[in-house]
Amino acid sequence: MKTHQFFFLALLFLTAFPATNSISPNEAKTKKAKLPKIKKENNVLLLKKNNFDQALNETKYLLVEFYVSLSQLSQNLSEEFTEAARQLRKEAPRIQFGKIDVTDQHDLRKEFNIQQFPTVKLFVDGSRKDPIDCKGVREASTFITWVKRRTGPSTVLINSTAQAEAILNTEDLAVIGFFKELHGDSVDVFCETAKEVPEMPFGMTTSEEVSASYAIRKSTLVVFKKGKPVHNEVLEDGSQNKLDLTRLIKTFTLDLVTEYNLETSVKIFDVPVESHILLFAPKSSQTFNMTYEDYKSAAAEFRGKIMFVFVDTNETRNGRVFEYFRITQADVPAVRILNLTSDAKYKMPADEVTVENLRHFCQNYLDGKAKLHLSSEEVPEDWDKLPVKVLVGKNFNRIVFNDTMTVFVMFYAPWSHACTKLLPIWDRLAEEYESRKDIMIAKIDVTANDILSIMLDHYPFFRLFPAGPDYQVVAYAGEHTLKAFSEFLEEQSKTKTATKEKDPSGRTKEDLSQEENIVTQKTEL
Repeated sequence: MKTHQFFFLALLFLTAFPATNSISPNEAKTKKAKLPKIKKENNVLLLKKNNFDQALNETKYLLVEFYVSLSQLSQNLSEEFTEAARQLRKEAPRIQFGKIDVTDQHDLRKEFNIQQFPTVKLFVDGSRKDPIDCKGVREASTFITWVKRRTGPSTVLINSTAQAEAILNTEDLAVIGFFKELHGDSVDVFCETAKEVPEMPFGMTTSEEVSASYAIRKSTLVVFKKGKPVHNEVLEDGSQNKLDLTRLIKTFTLDLVTEYNLETSVKIFDVPVESHILLFAPKSSQTFNMTYEDYKSAAAEFRGKIMFVFVDTNETRNGRVFEYFRITQADVPAVRILNLTSDAKYKMPADEVTVENLRHFCQNYLDGKAKLHLSSEEVPEDWDKLPVKVLVGKNFNRIVFNDTMTVFVMFYAPWSHACTKLLPIWDRLAEEYESRKDIMIAKIDVTANDILSIMLDHYPFFRLFPAGPDYQVVAYAGEHTLKAFSEFLEEQSKTKTATKEKDPSGRTKEDLSQEENIVTQKTEL
């Protein structure tokens, strides 16, 4: 009897609780706890590490602003970003806007390699791999155009002359591609270029009537300004690429020669032309008009390859630029070329600013024949008399690349508050190690000295150059305290490496000391 009762109870227990496998997928989904909605602020998702995956999974297109709350640039862009989100809220609900304050979101900052603030990236289909950079976009209307061209057609198909004129009259600048047919490499490159230039409308046509109206006979890209053609670029399959066309077209958002000032400085760096030529001259000069006209004439020949910038030496607010290029009143008029990627500077060898001299200088630079212009202070007579040794361009390689002494170098800018604050600590560190014959504490003013072969960073920054050829140059990334500096030195002095020192490209320490290539990143001009 007891056996029957036990069997009955067991059967009752099993039938009362169905097996997990018997629950349908839909039932399991409803039983799963729903994630809370991500909070929004003015139509923008407030994102962090703990809700970022959820935002990606719930959104087809997610445009994210990575920012620092205390940055004025971030604050300015956030206003435009928020306005774009408001305008697209009903028009395109599948496009969501989000923002991440990376001040306390170090993992996300590192994962997406956020180096500048603000940075905007587009995530597609929930993937966090290879998001699309949204560069140079600063206004709400441009954000809207940019994201629309990334999520839909990038150009408007034009079927009539009236339609073309309507587009040309919409904005000051517009671009139309004239083609025989809507397929081929040149059409693809044109459409991809349109995605990169949201500042102006793009249209394309295969209409013979429209082409005839503008006297176009070949496949051609035409830039219009206020309804009039200002540049024709014949398009042939395989002969153009997106970057070259983007550079060319974006230069039309600026004047042929752009005067440097607080307003234009941001726009200058938004145009993806890595080579800038700068004319330093006073507007008040009697010969200024003639010099400027020659400069402007040369600019037309190199549009899209070199950006032409003018700096008024009468303007005191341009002082940081003069300092960066080591320009004094005795030098003007002066002409320099700057490569933004390598930070290499070149000085025009001719004293007179003429069309011919400018043309020769620019072409030599593009052909790789221009000579690097390196600046250095003179070696002070007492450079090694104090605990902190003073390095300049002329003695840098000789001192830091040696076989017997490890050199710890502070790279600083005298006008930087952060640097000024640290110099006394650096003095105290040098005093601690003054009796050591195998360690030298040194400093160098990188605003007055061009350094070969060293990857520079934000001011102030520090590099350790161990003695001998078999040690690796070390970038210091610790705290800026006396204790941290000292502990770092002690740890490094114990470390020995069996392999020859090489940088990421495979170059040895000796190669670095001889290589004539400047790679410098200045963040304060």
